[in-house]
Amino acid sequence: MNTVWSDNIQGIMTLYLSRKLRFDEMFWPQYEKLFRIAENSGLRILEIGCGPGALTRTLADRYPKAQVIGLDRDSNFIAFARRQFPDLEFLEGDICALPFENENFDVVISNTVVEHVDPEFFWNEQLRVLKPGGICLCLSSRRGIRQKAECLKMTPEEKVFWDRQPSGEEELARYQVGCYQLTEAQLPKAMENYGFVNVTSGYAVIDLTPDDPRYPPEKARAMIEADRCSDLEAIRSVKDENDAEVIRAVNAKYDRRLALYEAGEKLWDCDVSIIMVARGEKK
Repeated sequence: MNTVWSDNIQGIMTLYLSRKLRFDEMFWPQYEKLFRIAENSGLRILEIGCGPGALTRTLADRYPKAQVIGLDRDSNFIAFARRQFPDLEFLEGDICALPFENENFDVVISNTVVEHVDPEFFWNEQLRVLKPGGICLCLSSRRGIRQKAECLKMTPEEKVFWDRQPSGEEELARYQVGCYQLTEAQLPKAMENYGFVNVTSGYAVIDLTPDDPRYPPEKARAMIEADRCSDLEAIRSVKDENDAEVIRAVNAKYDRRLALYEAGEKLWDCDVSIIMVARGEKK
């Protein structure tokens, strides 16, 4: 049983809610244009590093004729995904040794995985399981824009809490988090170097601005609640028995943000993600 990522890096709900927003139907036309997947009844799609399954769900909904499988090495993520989406197939496994025979899939896709895996394994395993002519889609987050609302700035309670915690840099290094970062130029070049052809790159802009009127109230509230969940899971992950005060402070500030939204007071806080999509094909 492997729970390293969900226990130490990102909580289940933090990852699930953020991906649910970023792969929401409102942004799908951008991804569809970059993916260029021609669906047919025999299409097999593998998502590597599927986490709690939000993107796997979207892929299954958008390509209903395809068989979509989600794979992750974290046991907690897979257990959550199976509960959340019992109609989909989720497997526990490692990209360094994918549990599939050669030439098994038409499409392999990963989202924010390439940054954490030795490239020899990352690219070669995908090549191995892809059918000739198959598509590799590598999604990677780029520097975006984040503007917090004034009412969501760090509270005194949070500062006291985090100041007494040890630095997490050693732990991130131990788990190879972000050890294989590639620039916007290096990522498609890596695909070519490992044998993919017809390589292209493009970008999806995911604008999460709750006060923008183009978002219905349920989507705006989901954006605010996703940030609340992220803050709370980060606090609980350090297992500090004196966390009750800081949890109250965090909940209070997000309750305030929601109250201002419901009152129609626009703060124009935003979280704008830029998702790079590198696409290559197997000869």
